[in-house]
Amino acid sequence: MNTTTASQGTVEHIDPNAIIIEANVRPSAPLTKEFVASIRENGVLTPVLARRDAQGNILVRAGQRRTLAAREAGLSSIPAYIVEADEATVGRIVQQMVENDQREALTDGDRAAAFQQLAFEGLSVTAIAKRTGTKQAVVKNGLAVAENAVAASAIQEHQLTLDQAATLIEFEDDEATCAELIKIAIDDPGQFAHAAQRARDDRARAHVKAQAEDELRGRGYEILDHDRGYYDTDYINIRELTTAEGERVTPEHIENAEGRAVFVRVYFDGEPNVSYFLSDPKAAGFNKASIQGSTSGPMTDEQKAERRTLIANNKAWASAETVRREWLTEFLTRKTLPKDAAKVIAQGLTTHRRDVGAAAASGNKLAHQLLGIERGGYYDDKLAAHVEQSPTKAQHVSLAVVLGGIESATSKSTWRYPEATKAAYLAQLAAWGYALSEVEQIVIDHAGTNNAPLADSEDDTDLDG
Repeated sequence: MNTTTASQGTVEHIDPNAIIIEANVRPSAPLTKEFVASIRENGVLTPVLARRDAQGNILVRAGQRRTLAAREAGLSSIPAYIVEADEATVGRIVQQMVENDQREALTDGDRAAAFQQLAFEGLSVTAIAKRTGTKQAVVKNGLAVAENAVAASAIQEHQLTLDQAATLIEFEDDEATCAELIKIAIDDPGQFAHAAQRARDDRARAHVKAQAEDELRGRGYEILDHDRGYYDTDYINIRELTTAEGERVTPEHIENAEGRAVFVRVYFDGEPNVSYFLSDPKAAGFNKASIQGSTSGPMTDEQKAERRTLIANNKAWASAETVRREWLTEFLTRKTLPKDAAKVIAQGLTTHRRDVGAAAASGNKLAHQLLGIERGGYYDDKLAAHVEQSPTKAQHVSLAVVLGGIESATSKSTWRYPEATKAAYLAQLAAWGYALSEVEQIVIDHAGTNNAPLADSEDDTDLDG
């Protein structure tokens, strides 16, 4: 055994089979054939970090993979940097985390497991964050993931990020949604936030629908599983009925009628919409309304497909709007803005002047939200005061005014009627690192191609959800 003295320890060349590997923050140390071949050819070039216990044993604290690879490669010795080290579990875990992050970074699964070990040793979230140089929010996410069976399994098996795994906790009771989110995290991680938000919105709409159906069921209505169309004869929509006096039938008219039924849909804005039906209008004393000159009829397959596209994209736009504005809020917390921020501000005051001006005239509501500033009344503007208090944030405020103004002028119509200015705006966000959803990409791909809507309907108000 050769020994070299160092300033704070000694480098010793030791048989890797004589080394004891301490419990490590990595639950496993996968060895690739390439890694073992490199160790066999070149040896271990960087000493492993180790300590000597009271019995004289050498314990590897950091260098688990190198030690195991050296054993598999059949090396007779490897360099080990022997230091005086705290034997306490907390000291070991923290030292391993720091050492690994300075080399091959820990996976987020390793990190979550390490946070959990430190918590078991009695460290608070604040203490873990301080000792490991990690943000408290990351530690909280890591602990939540480690304590949840679905998230903990997914982060280790599929190498998800902490944020992705933490999102799965929201859907732990929905196996299909978890599987879909995991697939997207693996195949197209840039779309994960959009997919997760759509799943949240779908779940929220399902909850609203179930509540509305429960209330109506309690009032004696049959709940229909699908809407009734042109060829359906089992139920008649009350919009097609009149009373004996010739008045349009309303829900109040059928509140106690036999054979009353409803179909509940929830629009993209989360509000329930109820369609009312009767199975036997004549028995209830109602007549079919005469519609003179009506040319209505069943939808063609093409119209049905267009309707489905319109509904799906309206929902997708609402979900994307949530993700986009959350991203903008985080973006505006950066200490340093991109170099082209000044150019974008100038474009906002020129190219986008109408949108920005209209938002400014009504108090810059969205700009306040993006900056996390409480606004008073409808026209109250706290942005000037914020600049006075924090002069270094002047450019952030100016950019928020521009972004908030443009955002205020976006809606589900943005994807249906793609404009060059909105396309340029979304392209700018993408250049800054925002991952566009498919429905947002439509705006860029089709801006200015024609003046007709990408999806059309005679009654757009009925196609939101």
